[in-house]
Amino acid sequence: MTGPGPTPEQERAWVERVAGFFARQNGLPPIPGRALGRLMICDPPEQSAAELAAAIGASRASLTTALQVLLAGGFVEPGHRPGERTTYYRLADDPWTEVTRRRMAALTSFLAVTGEGLDLLGADSARATRIRRAHELFGWLDSEVGPMWQRWDARREHRDG
Repeated sequence: MTGPGPTPEQERAWVERVAGFFARQNGLPPIPGRALGRLMICDPPEQSAAELAAAIGASRASLTTALQVLLAGGFVEPGHRPGERTTYYRLADDPWTEVTRRRMAALTSFLAVTGEGLDLLGADSARATRIRRAHELFGWLDSEVGPMWQRWDARREHRDG
């Protein structure tokens, strides 16, 4: 048995850590990060906008904007309970895999741009050195990403049965 669980203060502190992480890594304002952190630990897992706003100390307007960011990013999903008009939000089933796949694809897609730069300047020219370094890195990432995702998918399938 793990005990009674975290205190509300411990939960708020952790939610702030999530918000800080997303602010540093993604340049997000704190409210989307707080909403995401709250949706990661709340019980029940579905929360209305009013419940989320109260839990993280946000205005409804700023929370609405935050939810739009999280919805567009694929982190949260909206839903309804039978017989209710209120929209409830929950963490998507596996946002981390899909968001990471998109980020990695975005990184490796720069390979085409660096290839064009090498063609423009001449791959062996001194001017192309900086582009060549980027092209080599993104080419290596591109070659590694496919096998990495295959290993991840096999691991998830084994875990999930």
